[in-house]
Amino acid sequence: MALSTATLSSTLPLDDLVASRGPLWTATQLRDLVSRVGTELSGPLLDMVRFASPNRWWTRLALTDEVELWLLSWLPGQHTAPHDHGGAAGAFSVVLGELSETYRYPGNPAGQRTHRVGDAIGFGAGRAHQIWNTGLAKAATVHAYSPPLVPTREYASLDDIPNVIPPAPARSATP
Repeated sequence: MALSTATLSSTLPLDDLVASRGPLWTATQLRDLVSRVGTELSGPLLDMVRFASPNRWWTRLALTDEVELWLLSWLPGQHTAPHDHGGAAGAFSVVLGELSETYRYPGNPAGQRTHRVGDAIGFGAGRAHQIWNTGLAKAATVHAYSPPLVPTREYASLDDIPNVIPPAPARSATP
């Protein structure tokens, strides 16, 4: 998969948006971040986004000790495996197209939502989900996580998530 590890703050005015709020961002703060980035910077983001097959394309937009911000693309039919975010809170907003999401918190039934351009959602650390582009058009999303650099865990299905999603160890964004 194409993965750029370069932070793109030099081409996008993100410094103020990802400034320290310490030490961890809430799901609401992350939702507000991706909503603002997706709305205020949609033109530059759409110029930057690339579409790849068979694997999805993504690039990191920003990385601090508190938050990471990503731009992802989705061709029709592309999807994630069911996964959690290792105990990190997260958020995403749709800047192009439409995506379907099935999600589940431990001990609760699965839910399903459709996310369209302009939609933004924040979620807590205990959430697992699967996202896919079930439409006929390309899609792009902005994602944020706090703490940053926490590995995801994949599952065979959302029914397999444990009763408690334990936090995975985060790595520092600075050496």
